[in-house]
Amino acid sequence: MSNTEQSPVVWTPSQETLTGSRMGQFQAWLEQQGFGPFADYHALHQWSITELDTFWQKVWDYCGLVCDTPAKRVLGRREMPGAEWFPGMKLNFAANLLRLADGDHADKEAVVAYCETRPVLRKTYAELKADAGALEAFLRSRGIQKGERVAGVVTNGYEALVGMLAATSLGAIWSSASPDFGIGAINDRFGQIEPSALIVVNGYGYGGKVFARQDDFAELIAGLPSLKVVVSVAQLPDETPIPGGMVTTWDDALKAGEGQAPSFTPVDPDHPVYILYSSGTTGKPKCIVHGTAGLLVNHAKELMLHGDVGPDDRFLYFTTCGWMMWNWQASALMTGAAVITVDGSPGYPSLNFLWETVAKERVTHYGTSARFIAGCRKAELQPAKTLDQSHLRVVFSTGSPLLPEDYDWVYSDGAPNVLLGSIAGGTDICGCFVGSTPLLPVRRGEIQCRFLGVDAVAYGDDGQPVSEGRGELVCRQPLPSMPVSFWQDPDGERYKDAYFNTFPGVWAHGDFIEFTEHGGAIIYGRSDATLNPGGVRIGTAEIYRQVETISEVKDSLVVGRQIDGDVEVVLFVVPADGQTVTDDLIKTLKTRIREGASPRHVPKHIVEVPDIPYTRSGKKVELAVARLVNGSSKADNRDALGNPEALDRIRERLVEVGLLPD
Repeated sequence: MSNTEQSPVVWTPSQETLTGSRMGQFQAWLEQQGFGPFADYHALHQWSITELDTFWQKVWDYCGLVCDTPAKRVLGRREMPGAEWFPGMKLNFAANLLRLADGDHADKEAVVAYCETRPVLRKTYAELKADAGALEAFLRSRGIQKGERVAGVVTNGYEALVGMLAATSLGAIWSSASPDFGIGAINDRFGQIEPSALIVVNGYGYGGKVFARQDDFAELIAGLPSLKVVVSVAQLPDETPIPGGMVTTWDDALKAGEGQAPSFTPVDPDHPVYILYSSGTTGKPKCIVHGTAGLLVNHAKELMLHGDVGPDDRFLYFTTCGWMMWNWQASALMTGAAVITVDGSPGYPSLNFLWETVAKERVTHYGTSARFIAGCRKAELQPAKTLDQSHLRVVFSTGSPLLPEDYDWVYSDGAPNVLLGSIAGGTDICGCFVGSTPLLPVRRGEIQCRFLGVDAVAYGDDGQPVSEGRGELVCRQPLPSMPVSFWQDPDGERYKDAYFNTFPGVWAHGDFIEFTEHGGAIIYGRSDATLNPGGVRIGTAEIYRQVETISEVKDSLVVGRQIDGDVEVVLFVVPADGQTVTDDLIKTLKTRIREGASPRHVPKHIVEVPDIPYTRSGKKVELAVARLVNGSSKADNRDALGNPEALDRIRERLVEVGLLPD
């Protein structure tokens, strides 16, 4: 059966979309300048990777990005790693995100912030710019300078956006984490980057419950000796601020800098703008440093061209500040759209809440996770039949592969008239390799296309593109939002090892992917041991750090179990001598993991086993156990194991507890 037969078309762009979308207009604009003509999207994509320098310059120009000093050329060095983008340019990231905050656009809504613990907050572009300038002035008054790190333990709301804009306006580097993380998990991140300023909530609400965290965050502050200033956000208005001598409340910080405009300090193109974090599979998370110009131009392409987001749109992406989709969402400000933020549980007070918010706020672009869509399907929700969706044009999905059945639900009961844009990339590029376009049909169970400027193919183990079937997702040419470095990696060895050692000179991403005969893509999951429950990347080491400090536990191993298009976390525990895995111990483990890492790290299954398999060099054998849990018949190299019989005991236990058939 061909891929075309496997993947029926479930949405087709109208003629108005083909010509009136921003990508359609971009294509026509290129043709007016003598490029092309382009028969279809695939021809446009081929040109974008053949004429890489010209393509990215045209994206910069068409999207109206601004700089203080233009680049001498688009690409200095082309080799990977080490590609040099826009040499000679001077620019400011916040200046681009706030470029429409003056003039006719000043009084348009910029941010509408929903959360479980406070009333809805509405701010215009003029107010957003004024608050960013005030907070920047306050940070400067406390000695924060260009190149220093401003960290946020913040919810997805207004203060996070103001904090990021204030930091990047002065040339500081923004890095954020979600307040449901345990202190250890936050310290593993921020302890490496040594922030000078911290913006921190006093707690958060989730699922109708309130979690006050002043004491926890006071402990966090005490563990970060680099801090010069702390700003406390009253996320829980009835609770006290974070205690401490260097703490200023949010309102007092804004008052102190009132009336000061953002400086929009010019920086080099590869000056760090964000530090994001890997999942921490093999130890502390890697600190991934993203450069200013490259991230900016890539987000402009993804949001304005692929996403078709513009100044009259209203954009809602459900995310937390510990996920790269927050950074992606924040960049929607550059389009002039209103950014609708939602903090709390996606299922509270009901699973319909987000769909109701989309209707009430006249949202045009709604982003969520594949897991949420699957949850709506299983709950038999019918927002298409009960809510006004007349404004909604695009629904984005990411985090994990979207099941064919979830396409069916969207196009029957979810939002039948939208472009369903399944997008996929990663924290590593803070963007996408493959995703949606308004110029192509949507096929059931398939991602529409490779993104423009992305030379992505599937490689076999021989380092050659596969003619058919799945392979390793690689990118053969530089992409502007590839990291400029890892933090504390002076010779670049860890960076090179992460992406370029599998296929020298070619970015290997760690996903298994198949490109279909009509140019679509199907992703089959990660090709490493990272866990992805609900589409949130989780490192096994973060769980081990919680579990193996408990005295009743001798050893443990954690893997992901693929089920219904999602991943369940399975934790194997070897109890300490004289102990067994009781209900009380299971409760203790789940509580420790929830508090020390985050609620998303909590295992679905905790299974007692007599031993954990190790390699002869002393490393836990996660991948072999993951294959076992997922029913793979692939034979592992038992000679590499110091105790291969441990795999047999795990198989027996999986059968006993019903996770494997007898």
